[in-house]
Amino acid sequence: MSKPELDNLARIGKLAAEAPSAREFSGLLASGQARLADAQREANSLPGRFDLAYNAAHAFALAALRWHGYRSDNRYLVFQSLPHTLGLETPRWRVLSKAHEMRNLAEYEGHLEIGEQFLLDLIAATDAVKNAVLKLPPPQD
Repeated sequence: MSKPELDNLARIGKLAAEAPSAREFSGLLASGQARLADAQREANSLPGRFDLAYNAAHAFALAALRWHGYRSDNRYLVFQSLPHTLGLETPRWRVLSKAHEMRNLAEYEGHLEIGEQFLLDLIAATDAVKNAVLKLPPPQD
């Protein structure tokens, strides 16, 4: 977990320094856990499960960024910071990057083609982020 890279992003205005909040951190964890659980329900549609898994990943990634004392309005940057906030390995981060691209196509162009295997990869990557975040001690207000 490399704080100098996060400091550099703050210095150039990509991240904003903001004290961590235990309440916000726990709220993001709860949101991520609920969404990830729903994403794993096979009775839900593939697009619905994708949306749930993607938003769970974002909640966990934002919790990690907030734990380090930063905030970003840019979803992609929240994911891009994962190697620095949680030490997330490149293959996992690339799945989240691809999911972000797919989410943008769905949101802004109304186009989403999701396969079962990619959804499973996204759920696995989201679970890895969740597990890493759960190892962090709760932030102190």
